[in-house]
Amino acid sequence: MAGLRLIVGLGNPGPEHLRTRHNAGFWFVDALAQRCGGRFGLESKLFGETCKVEVAGRPLWLLKPATFMNLSGKSVTAALRYWKIEPEEALLAHDDLDLPPGAARLKFDGGHGGQNGLRDTMQLLGHGRFHRLRIGIGHPGHKDRVTPWVLGKPGRDDEAAILRAVGDALDVLPLAVAGDFNEAMKRLHTPRE
Repeated sequence: MAGLRLIVGLGNPGPEHLRTRHNAGFWFVDALAQRCGGRFGLESKLFGETCKVEVAGRPLWLLKPATFMNLSGKSVTAALRYWKIEPEEALLAHDDLDLPPGAARLKFDGGHGGQNGLRDTMQLLGHGRFHRLRIGIGHPGHKDRVTPWVLGKPGRDDEAAILRAVGDALDVLPLAVAGDFNEAMKRLHTPRE
C-alpha cells in the first residue's frame, strides 16, 4: 500500500475550542508539527491551516480545516485536489466516542460512526477509502449528553490519557507514512506493558 502524503486533523477553529475533546485531531497534528519543527500558516484557498514537514524521509502535508467540524470535507477535498493526492494517501485524525481516553487506533475505510467531520468528507468524496486515526475520548453514557461532552474540555486525567494516545500514535506514524500500515497498527494496538 502507498504511504501517506497528507494528514488532516479534524477539529473546530478558534481558541474557545482549542482543548476540547472534539479537537483531538488538532491535538495530533499540532503535536506532529511541533515534533518536526513545522509551523502552521493559513491557506485560504484550502479553507484551513497547513504545514509541511518530513517524516520517515518523506514530505508530508498537514491540514487543520478552518471550516468547523461539520464542513471538514470542503477543506479536505480542496487539499486533495490542490496537492494531487489520492484519498488512499491521506489520514484523518479525529476524536472517537467509542474508544476510551488513552486508546488510539488506525483503520482504513469503513463508515463515519457518527463523526460529522468524517461524514462530510465521505459525502463529498463519495466513499470512505482513506486512513483514519481514531483517538479515544470516551463516551458520556447517554446520547443526549454527547454534544456537550465532545464540545467540553476533558478533566486532567482524561486529558493526560488523550495526550498519551497522541504520543503513541506519533511513535508509530513513520511506519504508516512509509506504507507499513500493518506494522503501525500492530504496534499501536498492542497494550502497553
